[in-house]
Amino acid sequence: MTDENTIKKAGYVAVVGRPNVGKSTLINTFLDQKIAAVSPKPQTTRRKQLGILTRPDMQLVFVDTPGIHKAQHKLGDYMNDEALSSLADADVVLWLLAADEGFTAEDKLIAEKLGAIRKLPPVFIALSKVDNVDAETIEKQSKAAMELFPARDILEISSMQHKGLEELLQKLLQFIPEGEPFFDEETVTDYYEKEIAAELIRESALFFLRDEVPHCLAVRMDEYTERGDKGAFIEATFFVERDSQKGIVIGQGGEMLKKIGTRARQEIESMSGREIYLSLRVKVNKNWRNSPEALHLLGYEKESDK
Repeated sequence: MTDENTIKKAGYVAVVGRPNVGKSTLINTFLDQKIAAVSPKPQTTRRKQLGILTRPDMQLVFVDTPGIHKAQHKLGDYMNDEALSSLADADVVLWLLAADEGFTAEDKLIAEKLGAIRKLPPVFIALSKVDNVDAETIEKQSKAAMELFPARDILEISSMQHKGLEELLQKLLQFIPEGEPFFDEETVTDYYEKEIAAELIRESALFFLRDEVPHCLAVRMDEYTERGDKGAFIEATFFVERDSQKGIVIGQGGEMLKKIGTRARQEIESMSGREIYLSLRVKVNKNWRNSPEALHLLGYEKESDK
């Protein structure tokens, strides 16, 4: 008789949901380390990123995706394509819905998108942020969620309190095939350190900036040079769409850019475990979110376009 603890399982879990519903936070919590940028601002995640959870008996590869939304520009189209394309190779889909908010038009859009896929993997709904609401609200939201989409099951979770996460893992594993790991046990993401650093720089900007700026902000890494025992030198450029936005990002006397840089440097040092020297500047690239050339320059392009 085979000991169940020795059975090896390995597979992909596509994590989808509307913007700012907690996908990146959940994956960071599962991995017990920060690999994905998070902020209170919607659309923090713009590209797919793998979060790889490895245990002796299994490896779950979580695919963190941009929030699915009604696109207003080519960048939005790219983000939606990134999210939906993750479903093609997934063994199971995990859809996050917020327990502390009413379901939105974007949630309904996701239900329509999922329902239109002919060969859709099994879908589980995770009702997140249950620590913010009472039992009556959870019951009401759970019923509404299953009416929104007939998922295999619905689970109540809280990333902040680690509630329901182990139960969720066991549910997902039911649909993960037996097989050897795709990645070695030391690998936690497909992003290189340079890419994570770029996301942490943008995260720091989102932390400080007013609502009208974050959606128009992009980061280009210009240099990432190792300096041996002295750490690394990073030079990056923020791109915005208007001169007024440039002034907001720089701030009076450069104070805002200094605050963003200080927080970003601390986050990168925490992630990399070494000293970082960080230099930031700001440029205007008008209407970059609708410019194929600018999107290509900043790395927002479909695999078919590369």
